[in-house]
Amino acid sequence: MSTQHPINELPAPSDETLDEAFAYDDAIEQAITPLWREARWGLEWASLRFNPVYYGVGVERGHGQPVLLIPGFMSGDLLMLEMHRWLKRIGYKSSLSRIAWNNDCPDKTANKLAHRLRVLADKSGRRVNLIGHSLGGMLAKSLVQDEPELIDRVITLGSPFRSLVKAHPAIIGIWDTLKLAQGSLIGRNLHASCGTGHCTCDFVRNMNAPRSRGVAQFAVYSRKDGIADWTSCMEEDARLNTEVNCSHIGMVFDHTVYRAVAARLAQQVHRT
Repeated sequence: MSTQHPINELPAPSDETLDEAFAYDDAIEQAITPLWREARWGLEWASLRFNPVYYGVGVERGHGQPVLLIPGFMSGDLLMLEMHRWLKRIGYKSSLSRIAWNNDCPDKTANKLAHRLRVLADKSGRRVNLIGHSLGGMLAKSLVQDEPELIDRVITLGSPFRSLVKAHPAIIGIWDTLKLAQGSLIGRNLHASCGTGHCTCDFVRNMNAPRSRGVAQFAVYSRKDGIADWTSCMEEDARLNTEVNCSHIGMVFDHTVYRAVAARLAQQVHRT
């Protein structure tokens, strides 16, 4: 005869049990990308200073339009400083995200960014341009779904938005590790389903079922990307894409990316 327990006395599920419940997820795909190519990002950063684009030569200039930069997974505003200063040099009012280390629950991060977006739009009295690197681009696209009236356009840099996650196994492994090693600085708001297709948060909903919001969205991608699968980093309309030849990390340093960003920021867009 089996022993029955009152419902309120049943043992709580362990972390292992929760992990197993979300072990299969068709929204997460491992891609064997050339991870070794990411070692070249230092050279891309150094070569930027020898290119005229870095000094604003030969690129379209801005006229004080507000821009919000959003860093990628496991990075922060420090990595975006080079582009931030460059945007200011060519005439834009660039602002950083105030993200020190992008490793929190994406939905909570998106909520904080929405507040930052509203402040910048209110101060400038203008729609804000969003530039997001990797996960930062996906966060920008989530903001479009919720705050379209505050956004002028979105430019994603190596962001695998066509799939919720389509990246090198090492990156997926880091994300899974963060969910287990929750602490005050890393993974503090993560739970077992976070960042998977099983999650019902606004961020996952916005990624899986985006609606047309009348905001121009451009994508910069590289076939040499060592982290994200480049085929998931493109818009369906080929006219909205710009191909470059750099590493994933190098997206925020490469001079061809900078030229593409300047061109897309200056491009006339029509809202529907």
